[in-house]
Amino acid sequence: MTLRNKSGSNNVLCLRLHRKLYLLPAISLFLIFLTCSTLLPVALAEGEEEDGPYRGQYLGKLNSYHHQVSGDVYAVNEYTFLIVGFNYDGNGADTFFWSGASNRPGPQGFIVPDEHGRTNILDRYHNKDFTLTLPDRKKITEIKWLAVYDLSSQNNFGDVYIPEEFEPPKTQVGGTFSRRSHNVSSSSIEILDSKTIRIKDFTYDGLGKRTFFWTGVGAQPSSRGSKLPDERGYLDPIRKYNKETIELELPGDKTIFDIDWISVYDVADNENYGHVLINERLNVPPSLVKVTPFEFSLPNCRQLHKDLQVSWEVFGPQITFQLSGQVAANDYMSFGISGSDTSSQMIGSDVVVAYIDDIRGYTIDYNITSLAPCVQVLGQNKGVCRDDVVGGLDSFQLNTYSRKDGINTISFRRTLKSSDDGDKEIFLDRSNYVVWAFGQLDSNNEPAFHTYYPKSDILIDFNTTEPVNDCFAFTKSVETPPPLWERTRITDATVRSFNAYLGPSGGLRGYQGLTGHVSSGLAWYINGYMIPELYLKRGLTYTFKVRGGNNPHSPEHYHPLVITDDPQGGYDRLSDAKQSEIRVLAGVEFTRRGRPKPTAAGPLCISRYPPKYDRRLDDNFATFKKFNRSLITECVDEAPALLEITPNITWPDTVYYNSFTHGNMGWKIHIVDSYNNLRNGASAATSMSLPIILLSLYFLFQY
Repeated sequence: MTLRNKSGSNNVLCLRLHRKLYLLPAISLFLIFLTCSTLLPVALAEGEEEDGPYRGQYLGKLNSYHHQVSGDVYAVNEYTFLIVGFNYDGNGADTFFWSGASNRPGPQGFIVPDEHGRTNILDRYHNKDFTLTLPDRKKITEIKWLAVYDLSSQNNFGDVYIPEEFEPPKTQVGGTFSRRSHNVSSSSIEILDSKTIRIKDFTYDGLGKRTFFWTGVGAQPSSRGSKLPDERGYLDPIRKYNKETIELELPGDKTIFDIDWISVYDVADNENYGHVLINERLNVPPSLVKVTPFEFSLPNCRQLHKDLQVSWEVFGPQITFQLSGQVAANDYMSFGISGSDTSSQMIGSDVVVAYIDDIRGYTIDYNITSLAPCVQVLGQNKGVCRDDVVGGLDSFQLNTYSRKDGINTISFRRTLKSSDDGDKEIFLDRSNYVVWAFGQLDSNNEPAFHTYYPKSDILIDFNTTEPVNDCFAFTKSVETPPPLWERTRITDATVRSFNAYLGPSGGLRGYQGLTGHVSSGLAWYINGYMIPELYLKRGLTYTFKVRGGNNPHSPEHYHPLVITDDPQGGYDRLSDAKQSEIRVLAGVEFTRRGRPKPTAAGPLCISRYPPKYDRRLDDNFATFKKFNRSLITECVDEAPALLEITPNITWPDTVYYNSFTHGNMGWKIHIVDSYNNLRNGASAATSMSLPIILLSLYFLFQY
């Protein structure tokens, strides 16, 4: 009888039994000692590493015959080998990776493409790690050996043999979630690789107090487990699910071999709502997730998201923070004290915005009075504004900054109680509600509409007697961008009137994906479509019926429509020098003092999310039509503002409709001399669906 661990590799179970010894009686411990004392040296001799990363099923070392060929070979899955520490002097005349089904390497076989997918003659290799994939979907079980073979001399320089009855690693099917309470259930789970679990038809009613995906060791779920990030990397209490298929990734360097169960667990009541046990003997592929260990320099650390952590240390009247985030080069990280003493609230919060440009790092003090970019409202700046813009002080002092392996690390300090009235005090005698976010910077290096943010309350006690640390290594998998929503072009020559109102910009499939610009959170909806491209003919007159908000007291919902040659928009926020570079074509007039004044500010009409909707789920909608049907449209019962334009020969071929106050809300207008060239290529999306037709008729006949 051969002992096997969950990976299917012989003998390695002995290396991992230490975490379960408390479950075994004394006689079992004695038998395990006798068995493992014999098997353990064999396992190590075969190339298994006690603490090294899981690489798949170990096939053995390459037998070396000529030209210094050497290396260890693993089976990653049914089609792929991993070769570790490969060496070859490159002096063969016509040498390839070669495989076949004969009893030993010879001329009967086929070329295995190299790590780049090419079938070129092999060059020199020195201690290199890479994967080889068999061509034409051939399986490892269909061959008997892999060799480094010279075709001209028919010499075998090195080989490894596939054992008989070999079973390569592949996706394993597990059990289902037990039905204990809160409607928790699922179909059979799939363990895709050593770090990834797919749960099909997962259901949970979302009514627990503080309920998480929870994982650990032992016969049954218990409070001694730890959080498992949800399918989007959040560590918030999980939402409601209704027969959804989700994929969970084990955090940090944890693998499927380190856990015994996954639970839906409520930490407030220490109650297990349902769980699934993980089989001991799993033969799964190694994960392709890149694990980047990160050592923080401060004694306390809190994991805020799979890709963001904050660490801190209090010294006298000051506190030092370090933000570490796996973010893009042009992203910011934000962290601060909540605007409320009873919950985590963005409005009224005092936060730092930290980022690194090509030259240096920045930690800038911000005050949030509205969920909108910083704009002037009756002479005062409102929204997400720098403290020094609203009359305060920048209270954060930058210490260090670095970017390595895709991780930004920025440390800074501030006083616990600042002399700036706009700064929130950091209390040491009680826990503090905090907020965080990270996302893209806009063209002015200002924080744009954040992509990632928490939906639950977060409490941190900064004055701990013992260091606290729940942080784990950063992980990065190959992510496929979601397919974009349909692009819409309005090319109908008979359409001379456009109803313009506001709606949410969607996620990566929406405004950001369609335009490549950072979103401000809202977008223009024209005739029922999100940011369609308009095709207007020179010499014809067109009317925009504008309903973007006409209350200048509102930093969020005051959006006069303008048409310029600038794709970004937000004309009113730009400096005088920048405004002078932009050609305004419609929607703005200038006062005697040369100040811009909008002319197309209409009553507010906006499509909103339904109550309790989580906008972080926007990308779950396969099409814009489905997304649009989920929204609720609310319109003020007033006549719209009218913006009439007649493009002429002086207009550029491409102009942009946008908001006067906020950037990145609109898109392109193509100015053409004739519609004839467009008719054959017109998008099918220009034909309106019934809900959009009804909405357009409402706007048409309302006034």
